[in-house]
Amino acid sequence: MRTVSALMTLLIMTIFGYSQAQSPILLYPNGVQNAKPTPKSYVEKDDKGWASFVSIPTITPYFPAKGTANGTSIIIFPGGGYSGLSMDNEGSSIANAFSSFGVTAFVVKYRLPSDSIMVDKTIGPLQDAQQAVLMVRKNAAKWGLKTDKIGIIGFSAGGHLASTEGTHFDQVVIENKDNISVRPDFMLLLYPVISFGPQAHVGSRENLIGKKPAADLVDLYSNEKQVTANTPPTFLVHAGDDTVVPVQNSLMFYESLLAAKVKAEMHLFEEGGHGFGLNNSKSKNKWIDWAKNWMEENGFCPPAP
Repeated sequence: MRTVSALMTLLIMTIFGYSQAQSPILLYPNGVQNAKPTPKSYVEKDDKGWASFVSIPTITPYFPAKGTANGTSIIIFPGGGYSGLSMDNEGSSIANAFSSFGVTAFVVKYRLPSDSIMVDKTIGPLQDAQQAVLMVRKNAAKWGLKTDKIGIIGFSAGGHLASTEGTHFDQVVIENKDNISVRPDFMLLLYPVISFGPQAHVGSRENLIGKKPAADLVDLYSNEKQVTANTPPTFLVHAGDDTVVPVQNSLMFYESLLAAKVKAEMHLFEEGGHGFGLNNSKSKNKWIDWAKNWMEENGFCPPAP
């Protein structure tokens, strides 16, 4: 019995010992920017890995096992239609996967757009994304990270946030007295909301910019229209049968990247639907393997020894 118990303990350590999750860190230690006083009725909830009503954004580091870190880092933005956050399926599980091959991961619990807690809800999530990149780059030496190998990854609406961060970094919407770059060095987008036009996920669009947004605001957050030659190299994954966020979102962004001569790679699953997280149950292929190879081939992550 003791032998079985010891084997089980070893197995658990093998599976979960890749990363060392730390306590969450306040994104704004000196006070949340663009914030109104939080109403007493606005109470954060975390139900089985689904967070909502976030008014105090945090970032949680996942450090690789001792001796395996390679200096690359990735900042994770879970999805949830800008109304919630899939903190396990598109957060901690993703962080553990990246840290298993030496990448230091950070899961961001970002604010969800709300007039109740924000002066301007249209920039609230972007502020948290920019602040996350700033914080990681500012603390790179402390955490053993390389300042030119800081990536971001987003899922669904978190993919919209990531692609906004990756195309709006010249429009800094946070306090940045030290003028630290908030441009990510590379970007991974999983079944992302990209456009706020005809192919939009309507819920994400309405939650961020309202039910009757001005045309210029729709264009501003239709990120396929915001790509430039300085947009970070991008890796895209989508399923052709996604009925929540049409695959055209990734296709449009990929075409814009090609037109701007930005390095890009895209993988389309035949099936998989929406929100599959780390593992697409409809395919034997693992996108995390493709992502790792892409990161290595582009010099963002050293090959495993």
